[in-house]
Amino acid sequence: MRRIISAAAGLWLGLVGTVLAQSAGDNPVVVELYTSQGCSSCPPADKILGELAARDDVIALGLHVDYWDYIGWKDIFANRQYSDRQRAYALHAGARTVYTPQMIVAGMDHLVGSRPAELDQLIRRHTARKGVVKLDIGRTGNRLKVRARTVTPLSRKAVVQVVRYLPERKVEIGRGENAGRTLTYSNIVTDWTRVAEWDGKSDLSLDLSASGSEPVVVIIQEDGPGPVLAAGRLR
Repeated sequence: MRRIISAAAGLWLGLVGTVLAQSAGDNPVVVELYTSQGCSSCPPADKILGELAARDDVIALGLHVDYWDYIGWKDIFANRQYSDRQRAYALHAGARTVYTPQMIVAGMDHLVGSRPAELDQLIRRHTARKGVVKLDIGRTGNRLKVRARTVTPLSRKAVVQVVRYLPERKVEIGRGENAGRTLTYSNIVTDWTRVAEWDGKSDLSLDLSASGSEPVVVIIQEDGPGPVLAAGRLR
């Protein structure tokens, strides 16, 4: 089976309980895996994502789609929002179909999710790219602070997104193509929220709610969805 927000950023420093992440020289590559518990071809890709989840230079995100739920097993992590996001990527790229397992690297490159050599080459290529947005994020209690500035002018509007995920869960699959298997899933996306639009003409400054203990990821990306311009994570 295949709101516009432009605001001058003030300095924000070392308050008690604040955790900093994503400095000017650190821009991890976002890898999105579109997967399903009902997909017999997906476990190898899920395993690869688990290996990527341990890396600091990659933000690995598992997005479980719902379009295979009809074949005998309803994916307990599936969300139609993620299926729609994958379809939006396909439309933006001029593709006619979506499939699992699919990985999307840095919002730009699409590949079958079980091709580790090709994936490694793409990650290396995007790691070497010079970023056009400098992003800093930090957390104090239940508040998330996001600061960003452009190195060069943006050619298109950007969107700011906050993602939450579960680091790991084991699931016993009762029916469908993976019936009888116990599978481990990593960095399972539980929420993907578009929190702002940014024109990049002035510095970005956001103060957002971030309750709960799940890790927090901030992704600044060209609208479309298009290329990821910057990303940061607080575990």
